[in-house]
Amino acid sequence: MPDTSARLLRLLSLLQARREWSGPELAERLGVTPRTVRRDVDRLRELGYPVNATPGTGGGYRLGAGAELPPLLLDDDEAVAAAVGLRTAAGNGVEGIGEASVRALAKLEQVLPSRLRRRISALNEFTVPMLRRAQRSTVDASVLSGLAAVCRDAERLRFDYRDHDGNSTRRTVEPHRLVCTERRWYLVAWDLDRAGWRTFRADRIEPRPPHGPRFVPRPPPAEDLAAYVSRGVSQRVYAAQAVVRLRMSAHEAAQVVGPSDGVLEPVDDRSCLLRTGAANLDVLVIHIMLLGCEFEVVEPPELTDRIRAARDLLGRALDQGEVKEM
Repeated sequence: MPDTSARLLRLLSLLQARREWSGPELAERLGVTPRTVRRDVDRLRELGYPVNATPGTGGGYRLGAGAELPPLLLDDDEAVAAAVGLRTAAGNGVEGIGEASVRALAKLEQVLPSRLRRRISALNEFTVPMLRRAQRSTVDASVLSGLAAVCRDAERLRFDYRDHDGNSTRRTVEPHRLVCTERRWYLVAWDLDRAGWRTFRADRIEPRPPHGPRFVPRPPPAEDLAAYVSRGVSQRVYAAQAVVRLRMSAHEAAQVVGPSDGVLEPVDDRSCLLRTGAANLDVLVIHIMLLGCEFEVVEPPELTDRIRAARDLLGRALDQGEVKEM
């Protein structure tokens, strides 16, 4: 019976992970015969899980709407980790997720043993979240889950997209992946009208269903999609771009340079390259100075000229202040 129960949970997990499975696919994943898969599906139905089956060569199994959560199977550390994740979920750029996290945390506590409820209650009672006063660019949770679904199901997506200036355009894309940073969510997709890969901010997307048809996914624009999006949002969209060498390791620099601020490339144990961009060179000077570390300009040479101009301006301000004090 324990093996059967574990297999049922594994089957349920597979049905939740993908829209549809064929009987042979499930049998191969579970290491059983198609006949056993049919029996296990019947058992799930007896337990109240709506598993729909389509007969024929092109048929398969699909988990229907209204399925309830399976029994909680977490060890102590996993349960506490889940509670910590729910507790800190608010403020991460998803609209309404704070309230939803509180509800989920309350449900989690109901099925935990008393020893874990005490640990999590202490966590809630003696933790004060330090959130931004004004959360920028929040994306609706339903939009986010919808974007994830069309990525999973390889369905074409139509939506209205609002650019930085508030102008709206209609887009039709083949969605590939969602990429998230601390503050924002991005959709990487192949734009059919522009015949190229594009990165869209999720909070500026207004889906226009119905979606579809299905498509064959293309090779992604890069192996490291996080770095790809980081380059796009921190460099390619800006008129002024620069490369500077920071006098600190890439690990140390990562503590002050976020994914939307630039891309870091290790050089050695004591330095790294920062590739970044801004609206103009003067803004770049301020951006680099605020990092608070030693650096040298690699390119462009015009950035060095702007740094000298800023140095002279600050020097004159200091000189005038000293004259007044005298």
